[in-house]
Amino acid sequence: MKMNGSFSSDGNVTEPGEWAAGRTVASVILGLSFLVGTPGNLLVIWTILRHVQPRSHTVLLILNLAVADLLVLITLPLWIYSLADAWVFGEAACKAMVYVIYACMYSSVFLISTMSVERCVAILYPFALHGWRKEGVMAKVLVVILVLAFIFSIPVILTQRVDVTAGKEECTYRNYTSDSQEISCLVLETSVGFIFPFSILLVCYSQVGRRLKQMTLRNKHRSIALITSVVVAFAVLWFPHHVLNVLSVVSLLLEDSEALDDFLGSAFFLSGALAFISSCINPLLYSFAARRFQSSLKETKLSRLFQDIATNTSQFKGTASSLTSERQNAAELALDTVV
Repeated sequence: MKMNGSFSSDGNVTEPGEWAAGRTVASVILGLSFLVGTPGNLLVIWTILRHVQPRSHTVLLILNLAVADLLVLITLPLWIYSLADAWVFGEAACKAMVYVIYACMYSSVFLISTMSVERCVAILYPFALHGWRKEGVMAKVLVVILVLAFIFSIPVILTQRVDVTAGKEECTYRNYTSDSQEISCLVLETSVGFIFPFSILLVCYSQVGRRLKQMTLRNKHRSIALITSVVVAFAVLWFPHHVLNVLSVVSLLLEDSEALDDFLGSAFFLSGALAFISSCINPLLYSFAARRFQSSLKETKLSRLFQDIATNTSQFKGTASSLTSERQNAAELALDTVV
């Protein structure tokens, strides 16, 4: 996104007052995200590795999602320092850090999408999911997710640079060679990172909703409700970022759009801060979902939540098996009637 400001006599960009206010608010949000999200995601990772055996597909995806979120959160102290003072770590570190953040963003949305597809398959085709576990398909899926995340983040390395604002270096600029290149990068980011994944999610949840109505499974909405809350939180917190991407494309297509450029500049820091919140919100959602469990000396509420999620797949399988048997019996009865 192009960052606009006025120019000082030495050629450096000076920062408008709105940007300074945006920096302050963003720094506070990032600080709270770091303090809440870092120990929260560490707790999730430790709980799953220490207490959850065997681990279902959903639990494995939650584990990898927590790792991706943690990688984003550990960069926040450097961003807070940069917002409060200046970027003093050089352009190579700037490119590397932004690349990691974008790779984690893509990984998160791919993991959340896979999590939703996995639940959909577990409910609609539970026996196929059981076969995937034996063949180690989920491990291959995780590798594919990681590779795709790294590939789609490559434009960041090519365009990210350090620039000077109000006499201070900033790691908040993208250097595009042309408007068409910028439009292509923004459209790619929003399409792959938001529009396509959440279109898939809408299809999955519509199918899941239909099947759940046919089931008499106790607590059948438990894992679905938790995953839905993770999806909704991610969508809400990343939505402003992708809206700004769309508005940036509009600004580039409209040759004279100073008012829109000013708005984009002032909204840049706040939308980025909201995106970082998505990396700290999931442990809070897990804790809220785990509040109904009873803890003990050997097990925490969080570990019992993940164990409960792990057992839901087998319950779905049993329920689906009974539904299949009922359909087969009905078909045999109909055949006998015809004969």
